[in-house]
Amino acid sequence: QTKYTPTLGTPSLKAAIAAKFKKDNQLNYQPSQIAVSCGAKHSIFNIIQVLADEGEEVLIPAPYWVSYPEMVKIAGAVPKIIPTTAAENFKMTAQKLSVGITRRTKLLILNSPSNPTGMVYSQEELESIAEICVRHNIFVISDEIYGRLIYDTDGCTSIASLGKEIYDLTLTVNGVSKTYAMTGWRIGYAAGRQEIIDYINKFQDHSTSNPSSISQAAALQALQEPEESIQAMREEFKKRRDIMTAAFDEIPQIRFVKPQGAFYLFCDFSALKLGSSLEMAKRMLDEVNVAVIPGDGFGAPGFLRLSFATSQERIREGTRRIKEWVRKHCT
Repeated sequence: QTKYTPTLGTPSLKAAIAAKFKKDNQLNYQPSQIAVSCGAKHSIFNIIQVLADEGEEVLIPAPYWVSYPEMVKIAGAVPKIIPTTAAENFKMTAQKLSVGITRRTKLLILNSPSNPTGMVYSQEELESIAEICVRHNIFVISDEIYGRLIYDTDGCTSIASLGKEIYDLTLTVNGVSKTYAMTGWRIGYAAGRQEIIDYINKFQDHSTSNPSSISQAAALQALQEPEESIQAMREEFKKRRDIMTAAFDEIPQIRFVKPQGAFYLFCDFSALKLGSSLEMAKRMLDEVNVAVIPGDGFGAPGFLRLSFATSQERIREGTRRIKEWVRKHCT
């Protein structure tokens, strides 16, 4: 399988993706409504390029994935950040969404479960957001790349499943990187209204053409894997999350909201008063050899993102070192 494929993916892969949407998300998409790209990030990039015109606004709740604002800028559109707080569980309220809308608003990017916070929007919260988007005719990019990695509920609701009107306004994005640990294979996909997917087809045809045929074949195999393998991975991630959060519960200087999904812990280190999050990340790496990601790039100064996508042993050792590091700088 080393030849060109159709621009938006092989028929067999698109059929498997359509089946996945129906089974996991209660979403009915025809294979023709699916665009396979070189990762979920590429899918989001394509959508923004197709839908957002020069000067139009794209609403992005913060904290956000670092690439969202930059992709909007590349399209000539304007990223409009909607801040959230720990008291709100880092989730955008319907009221904040309403306040952020102007006559130039074109798109909302919604990421649930969230990278970096791990927060998951409830069905009730999504219903309120959907009602506002329908009223103002705002398109929604629903980034659900971590949708199978949820720990305390049965799953997450796809906003597109909440009615015909919001279905028509939503581009649902997912991929194989996180659920199947296939980050290097670079396969993501978007599903939405047929005419929008047709425009994505034209755009991708003149940029990257089809995703790797070999990666598409691997993604098809992954989507056909038994559910038990995903469940086992999810249970292991939950154990790792609980080990990490239990350790940080013992560090009063660090504040966090327990993540409901994904595999990150997003912590507020600002009480240490050790400079910017970038400076703290550098010091932690230099002084105790622990790698974390500074929160500035996520729109959250003073925060650090830690990953529990590693072994329980390494999590225990890493949190032990961080405890010592905090104790050293607080005495």
